[in-house]
Amino acid sequence: MSGEELALPRSRAVNERLHAAVPGGAHTYAKGDDQYPQDLAPVIDHGRGARVWDVDGNEYLEYGSGLRSVSLGHAHPRVLEAVRRELERGSNFVRPSVVEAQAAERFLATVPTAEMVKFAKNGSDATTAAVRLARAVTGRTRVALCADHPFFSVDDWFIGTTPMPAGIPSQTTDLTVTFPYGDLAAVEALFDRYPDEIACLILEPATQTEPPPGYLEGLRDLAHRHGSVLVFDEMITGFRWSEAGAQGLYGVTPDLSTFGKALGNGFAVSALAGRRELMEWGGLRHDGDRVFLLSTTHGAETHALAAAMAVQTTYVEEGVTARLHALGERLAAGVRDAAAAMGVADHVVVRGRASNLVFATLDARGRPSQEYRTLFLRRLLTGGVLAPSFVVSSALEEADVDRTVDVVGQACAVYRKALDAGDPTPWLGGRPVRPVFRRTV
Repeated sequence: MSGEELALPRSRAVNERLHAAVPGGAHTYAKGDDQYPQDLAPVIDHGRGARVWDVDGNEYLEYGSGLRSVSLGHAHPRVLEAVRRELERGSNFVRPSVVEAQAAERFLATVPTAEMVKFAKNGSDATTAAVRLARAVTGRTRVALCADHPFFSVDDWFIGTTPMPAGIPSQTTDLTVTFPYGDLAAVEALFDRYPDEIACLILEPATQTEPPPGYLEGLRDLAHRHGSVLVFDEMITGFRWSEAGAQGLYGVTPDLSTFGKALGNGFAVSALAGRRELMEWGGLRHDGDRVFLLSTTHGAETHALAAAMAVQTTYVEEGVTARLHALGERLAAGVRDAAAAMGVADHVVVRGRASNLVFATLDARGRPSQEYRTLFLRRLLTGGVLAPSFVVSSALEEADVDRTVDVVGQACAVYRKALDAGDPTPWLGGRPVRPVFRRTV
């Protein structure tokens, strides 16, 4: 595919069916067709490895697969073999399966900083359970979350802080306060402002920037000094930073942590993990008030837990984290060189850890631009690259990365033309893409 040859008549038809039956046309806002250039939102038919095919028969190299969850590539053989084995033995029973014990033990061996774990189906359930547990343990109501991290949960305590708070009582939102990443003094000031009120600090231990020296250790010390619980959201950093998560890489153990995304390679599984003395509040072997920690009908489906165990085995035995970093470093270097060659290095900017790359599209004044993002995405799509981010999977080959860089170079050439013209509109092909979190449609 090249130029304007990409045609998606069947995808457009299925998108109309989706909007007729599903609010927003997708079951995840980040997958909505408003995130893609007009009439260029492919509907996927199937995927294998690092490639996907849409219902029109077009083939793409895919990045950010499954919103970062498919880090080994689609239909990974070791994962599928483990899943098939359990499907034939039954997936859900009236009592725990032995697989639940095996999966818990495997997880705790992989993430040795945790002492107990409980599985669920999605990240929101796990992070909300962490907040509920922190409130129960401390007897406090306020939650302090990092304002620089984009998403924690679909539940009210977080969504009420976004530009989409409709339907959430202000009494709930008022109990959530925020702090900036990397600034210990701001967190200390928050504890001073709300003495004996903050139940927990919750944040991603790292995202687009590395934690400043001593920052994570300082957060842990502040939380404990003020009687609060430190929660690491490792949905993204889990496995991509190291098999043991960011906590394993940086050597800082939180009180509680949550995992998901890469844990199941696309199968629905998440985890709440942490210190035994806290986690047992949700169990049966203590004398205090019971905490409704996590209790989900499908949280321990055997095939999903089998997938998680296969993922962990694959990461450890095949050195997947190192491969993700190597592929990401090759991609980042190539994109930067391509942007520089076209004179747009200050406008097409790659950011983040090599295993978790994103890109920024900046206008002539260096401001984030949805219009220039639209132009860039359109050129990637017509070049056969489906990339809302540059988050790699281990299924990519070096040749795939090099091909992606070539397509980026073509996109950067058009980007340069738009900058020179002072207006990207002629290259948009319709309305610009829009941010997920916005107050109005």
